Amino acid sequence: MACGAEGGGGWSGAQKRRGSFHVQVFLRVAPLARCGRVSHIAVLAGIAAGAMAGGFVSGFTGFGTALTAIGVWLQIMPPGVVAMLVLICSVASQASSMPAVFHAIEARRVLPFVLPGILGVPVGAWLLAHLDPVWVRLGVGVLLVGYSSFLLLRRPRAGVEWGGRAADSAVGFAGGVLGGLIGLSGALPTLWATLRDWNKLESRTVFQSFNLTIGALALATHVWSGMLTGPVLRASVVALPAVFFGTWLGVRAWYRVGERGFRTAILLLLMLSGALLLGAAA
Repeated sequence: MACGAEGGGGWSGAQKRRGSFHVQVFLRVAPLARCGRVSHIAVLAGIAAGAMAGGFVSGFTGFGTALTAIGVWLQIMPPGVVAMLVLICSVASQASSMPAVFHAIEARRVLPFVLPGILGVPVGAWLLAHLDPVWVRLGVGVLLVGYSSFLLLRRPRAGVEWGGRAADSAVGFAGGVLGGLIGLSGALPTLWATLRDWNKLESRTVFQSFNLTIGALALATHVWSGMLTGPVLRASVVALPAVFFGTWLGVRAWYRVGERGFRTAILLLLMLSGALLLGAAA
């Protein structure tokens, strides 16, 4: 059956004349809704639900918006819209939860990750033309799944002190390279932060500052290149209030969780991220 303008999406003449605001606004955002297989109410609910879930996870852990929301959004929106919406919601969630950790940010701990990470992004973009991203995803996926599993199963012990700021800088640079290469900037700094002898607040100041900085730069680059399209803006109108509310709930939960529970949640999310990379490389 024809979709969209050709088939009218299954709407009656009376429905078209009533011209629901939501139909008019989101008709070009969701191909499934345009074909009549998903109602406009379901599209709105899906955008909001994905945003709220992603905001909660990000508010609780300091990252994970994309991991949580993308599975829902890809069912109702085109990949190009989803990619941009993920960036917008990730930056919005991390920025709105930053007051919870801002007082604990120490430049001597954060900058060795952030500054090399910024330098690593264009290097990763350059490597994109010389390396097969499939093999990169495979390697990083194996690392995340394997090492996260190891850290979850081993007995708690003192954090790693090896390497100091030089090692932190190397991890930050590698994270930036991966961000430019496959869009996964935060995985290595987050994993490294769980190895250091830092509490949940100190760890979060590092990888949330890193993720917010790299994400904001990526968002600015995408906006400059013209990817902030009408469908993205319309979807953002629904997603942003939901992501802010979800983030607020996540931060409240983060205040209540203990050190071990927070570490476990971080490692489980990293393991999920690795599994998704392996699935994408298969």
